[in-house]
Amino acid sequence: MTTIQEPTIGTSTPHDSRSEGAAERRSVTDESEHSHGGKTSAADIPGKAAPEQGHGTGVPEYSPIHLVQTSVAKLTSVIPLYLVAPILYLLVVLTAVVFPRWFTSRDPIATDLLNVNRPPSSQHWAGTDYLGRDVFTRIIYGARYSIGIGLAVVAISLIFGVLLGVLAGAAHSRIVDAVVMRAIDALSSFPSILLALVIVGLTGSGIPNLIAALGIGGIAGFARIVRAETKRVIISEYVEQSRTFGVNRVTTLIRHVIPNSLGVVPYMATIGVGGAIMGVSGLSFLGIGPQAPTPEWGSILSESRDYLNTAWWTGVIPGIVLVLTIISFTVIGRAWQSSFERRDV
Repeated sequence: MTTIQEPTIGTSTPHDSRSEGAAERRSVTDESEHSHGGKTSAADIPGKAAPEQGHGTGVPEYSPIHLVQTSVAKLTSVIPLYLVAPILYLLVVLTAVVFPRWFTSRDPIATDLLNVNRPPSSQHWAGTDYLGRDVFTRIIYGARYSIGIGLAVVAISLIFGVLLGVLAGAAHSRIVDAVVMRAIDALSSFPSILLALVIVGLTGSGIPNLIAALGIGGIAGFARIVRAETKRVIISEYVEQSRTFGVNRVTTLIRHVIPNSLGVVPYMATIGVGGAIMGVSGLSFLGIGPQAPTPEWGSILSESRDYLNTAWWTGVIPGIVLVLTIISFTVIGRAWQSSFERRDV
């Protein structure tokens, strides 16, 4: 006798499950179309995620706009926004120092008496001077002289300033410290420009004498700061611990004191380059620096002063370039100094 089993209440066959699933999907689709005006979005379809939004900006993540925003945010977190323009400007200027032919193919000292005191144009971007020389070309080639001399001046000041500063700060004898500091006081009692004028007056004009004169005038500033930093490092805990472990004085100076005392050197040198360029241009303006027809920025300004009423571009444009260069070095150096001081706090 065959027994017929009745279906259990509450159970469903596979066919019924598939039917119920299809009905639910149709219901979800109908509701989505009703809420979106007949259109189905990616977020309403099960198993399909909507595109992610970029941190509240409303821009889809991994889109070009979001990638640019992220790159700018990362760059400004490393480099402050106000330093971008000075850094880019100095990169262009330093490129002109090394590769002037990338910017112009003209000769900076070639004259053209048929094009005297021409205003800026498509052929002469910064005009021409009283001898028909291209002002833009002279500015480009003048960067090599002004910045090159400025770097040489800072190198001389830095080398001798660091030596005297470390000697005075690390000296075991107070007599050595006192003698060095009195010499630095005597050197710093004269303004650097005045001291350079005296030295150049005794030795004669020319680029080597100009570099030596301005370099000597900047020694005192570097020596004072390095001496103060050396004395601060000598009384630090890790130097005291090295002495406790029996490390001799010379090894302590070489391994710990001098390297940590020179942390101030980079920003000091950066600020010093701006001041050195200003000093070089000032002395060249007075006729003490590079002589004509050398296209140095100070000498360009000196030659243009008699023609400012009729050809203002011969002095204004080189002056703007000179001022922007000095400001850029100073701003970057001061920002570096602020970062160094915050690190030590």
